[in-house]
Amino acid sequence: MVLVSSGMRETLELAARVAPLDTGVLIFGESGTGKEYVIRLIHEHSSRAGQPLVSVNCAALTETLLESELFGHVRGAFTDAIRDKAGLFEVASSGTLFLDEVGEMSAGLQAKLLRALQEREIRRVGSETSIKANPRIVAATNRDLRSAVHAGTFREDLFYRLAAFVIVVPPLRERREAIPALAKEFLQRAAVRFNKDLQGIAPDAMRVLLDYDWPGNVRELEHAVERAAILAAGPRITALELPPELRLQDGGEPVDSGFDLEEHERVLIEKALEQFGGNRRRAAEALNISTVTLWRRIKQYGVRVPPARGGTR
Repeated sequence: MVLVSSGMRETLELAARVAPLDTGVLIFGESGTGKEYVIRLIHEHSSRAGQPLVSVNCAALTETLLESELFGHVRGAFTDAIRDKAGLFEVASSGTLFLDEVGEMSAGLQAKLLRALQEREIRRVGSETSIKANPRIVAATNRDLRSAVHAGTFREDLFYRLAAFVIVVPPLRERREAIPALAKEFLQRAAVRFNKDLQGIAPDAMRVLLDYDWPGNVRELEHAVERAAILAAGPRITALELPPELRLQDGGEPVDSGFDLEEHERVLIEKALEQFGGNRRRAAEALNISTVTLWRRIKQYGVRVPPARGGTR
């Protein structure tokens, strides 16, 4: 992890402090901010470091499948249950269980999770026998669970059980000072992955990276740099090789990347007209174009022609 951001340093310091204490941790942050890294840090600095770290995305499975994934099932519990299966609570009993997007869990499953945490035991789907299981629970969410509690969509008692220690991972737009170092790290990885001699990031590209709001956070930055690395024709990635959406301002206008041909042409025409005092013939000769072409460009770009100082216009 690139530790350039003071906000991220504080986040990781909190993670390092709570890691050895074997208490539950709730990590809040937008998608793509690096919550998974914080969870690995907590596990690797805990007394359970030598035991499994297992994870499940609570938003990716139906209630029935998630219950089976967490608590396991016995043969015949449902149509596809052809054998007994241990759940993640059992697999991670001496390790760490990471519940990603825990805010998406259904009300019924919330109740079963709460019971498992309180009793430190679980019951496989279809079984009448309880099994002792005591994994360390680290949960993550990009939702405001306090608001969900007030709205009645998340159990208050489960919230306080999970949120014994809360860590907030700041979004990338709040730690822009980390963007250059992160981008360079991702570029180095991409250069190795794609076997390309990439030596850096051009100033126009870095300006685009710094100006963008990064709704997809660090993950979006990584993908943007990878795309530019694939397209790069030279030793440095440029703004034109970044995804188009990064190069658009709020009003939809492209960021000046230094490679806008029409803009350069307009500037050259203005300079030529100014230098020759509004004399279009001499300006056209200097630009190596016909006076007819010059007139078209003046109309196209809305160039203001300075008053002629004499001679043919």
